[in-house]
Amino acid sequence: MARHNAPVNLTRSIGWVLGLALICTITPTAQAQSAGAGTPPGPAAPQDGALTTEQDHQQMLDQLGITGLRPGPSGNEQAPNHANVDEAAATPFPDLPEALTSKAGHRITTPGRWWYLRRPEIVDDFEREIYGRVPRDVPDVTWSVAKTVEGVVGAAPVIGRQLTGHVDNRAAPSITVDLDLVLVTPANARGPVPLMIMFRKGSLPQRPGEPPPAREPWMPPPAPGDDPPATEQLIAAGWGYAFLNPSSVQADNGAGLTRGIIGLANKGQPRRPDDWGALRAWAWGAARALDYLETDPAVDATRVGIEGVSRFGKAALVTMAFEPRFAVVLVGSSGKGGATLLRRNFGEAVENLTGSGEYHWMAGNFLRYGAAVSRAGSRTARDLPVDSHELLALCAPRPTFVSYGIPEKGDAKWLDQQGSYMAVVAATPVFRLLGAAGLRTTDDYRTAKMPPYNTGLLEGQLAWRQHDGGHTDGPNWKHFIAWATAQLARTPSIKAPRADLIGPADRPAARSDRNSRLAHEQLVAKAKQGGIDVYFVGDSITRRWGAIDYPELLVHWRASFLGWNAADFGWGADGTQNILWRLEHGELDAVNPRVIVVLAGTNNVGTMPGGDAKIADVSRGVQAIIETCRRKAPSATVILTAIFPRNDEMAVLPEIHAINANLAHLADGRSVRFLDVNGALADKDGRLFPGIMGDGLHPTIEGYEIWAAGLKPLLTALLGPPAKTDHAPPPTGDPSAGRP
Repeated sequence: MARHNAPVNLTRSIGWVLGLALICTITPTAQAQSAGAGTPPGPAAPQDGALTTEQDHQQMLDQLGITGLRPGPSGNEQAPNHANVDEAAATPFPDLPEALTSKAGHRITTPGRWWYLRRPEIVDDFEREIYGRVPRDVPDVTWSVAKTVEGVVGAAPVIGRQLTGHVDNRAAPSITVDLDLVLVTPANARGPVPLMIMFRKGSLPQRPGEPPPAREPWMPPPAPGDDPPATEQLIAAGWGYAFLNPSSVQADNGAGLTRGIIGLANKGQPRRPDDWGALRAWAWGAARALDYLETDPAVDATRVGIEGVSRFGKAALVTMAFEPRFAVVLVGSSGKGGATLLRRNFGEAVENLTGSGEYHWMAGNFLRYGAAVSRAGSRTARDLPVDSHELLALCAPRPTFVSYGIPEKGDAKWLDQQGSYMAVVAATPVFRLLGAAGLRTTDDYRTAKMPPYNTGLLEGQLAWRQHDGGHTDGPNWKHFIAWATAQLARTPSIKAPRADLIGPADRPAARSDRNSRLAHEQLVAKAKQGGIDVYFVGDSITRRWGAIDYPELLVHWRASFLGWNAADFGWGADGTQNILWRLEHGELDAVNPRVIVVLAGTNNVGTMPGGDAKIADVSRGVQAIIETCRRKAPSATVILTAIFPRNDEMAVLPEIHAINANLAHLADGRSVRFLDVNGALADKDGRLFPGIMGDGLHPTIEGYEIWAAGLKPLLTALLGPPAKTDHAPPPTGDPSAGRP
């Protein structure tokens, strides 16, 4: 409802423009007078190191060699430089990038090709050109509960908590970032509840008998017949909710870019052209809130959604696209930079997003698409490598609800509702490819027309509804809650990769389940005990061999390695991303083993063929593990084991063979040795010999004996024969094995 969402200034303007004409009045940058003047020096920073919005905008233009920007239109339809609202002139660039065609021109016809080839291409384009890249070394967040109350929402009893997420600022002590999160869950729930994170500042619920929290000044009083607030509807439906204050993550202006989480990650320095903007920063904050929710037994962290309106509708969509752990999204009145096609000449324009009032939402590189004069020439929206239909496609197959109001009630034409509808139509084929349903209308986005308002297209996982209210998603909440509840109960027809395995294989990613967190704590404690000369790291194939919950295999492990001080640091279902995260978070710190045995990558291969893109990605992931081991234990010799054949899906065997060929090239014969025992596990076609793997994936004792036979000569050459005593720490196991 309108009273829940801050109004957006629709009259921002930095000059005059006529449509998207390529020849127009040019706004010169503040320091460069001509395109031939070269790259001028950056703006002088104030003594405290902070830049004003104008200075920061200018320094980014300078970095990019832009000496003239096209000015954006006004949102005021009475202004002489008003934005185009004539549908006849709205599509100067009618053709969108093909979501299901790779950069090499290949059609994407299988889910595997989407996940491992096309989706990473689209992500890379969005990160480089539009929203920016999140740094790999963003500081950690530590959450604490500042206050807990027992209150009521509507008539329902709830538990409310005020939380603070303090970001480690030891690298830049002058910059403090404390994430502000209010969490509210039903008091009488019988188990973990689904929950929606909403981008807005909020307050704790009232205690019984207390007056309700004061209405924000911008909130109009509820009108007769209005639905209850979203918070009441969620609690009544058995959901929880959380308010994440975006400004506690990153300020909504350019002057804040050397502060907030962006400034902290950059240690107070200005951004580089492909650094993240505020939309990615707000999305990062939501992901950190989800980190906390994964530790909260009152919340079902597999059913957490994200919501926002206006600029925060953009942020909600960006969050869903880039953070695969979110289960559902409600995208409210998001406009350009959100669900609306950037190529459309209707309402807000790319040139508004590149002006000093909005550029901070985006990557610096995005400014090039508003450039009239620059060393790289003039670019327009037509030159963008991706568009918003592909941002929606990154959400597939997870439930995605796009919401708008009507201009007559205040959801201005500036937002280009028709442009968003066209994007939803254009994203539908990707949802369909992944076993989900999009809009059951035309597939031709060029001719697609919005249905009448109050007509919900809610049959599939990609949904659309334009309500008859204003700049809010309030009237759509009752439809969203019923739709989302049904969608989250649905069993997908095609299983998607696990969320933490969707990103690049060489980028660390934590496992979110409680059992994996407990196992990590056990393994860190094991590492701290010391006495380890042979360090095994990998997934379940490694883990089972030396685990107390596989006693027969543990007997074989001890018989094979007793006297070499071997310790097992495998964990089930880990991909290379998860192994990297564990290595970076304490499991190899100060261990200083003499030998590290690595077997990793089979969970990245999975059972879904992905072609050359997957082969290259998994190879990079294993290489990153080797490099991390060498960095943390530089005196150790790494024994890199070839990925074992798996017969649970024969179609991936050629990819395993190709990855292993790449891994063999990582060995130098000295610090990295390559061990391939696959010829003893399977025939030349990869078919496992009888008795080697009981389930087609995990070795039996016979299979482990083959691996041990390959390892023992190497260990003897590196360490000498095994000693009569062993100083390795005691073995660990699956934490859940001891729980009922």
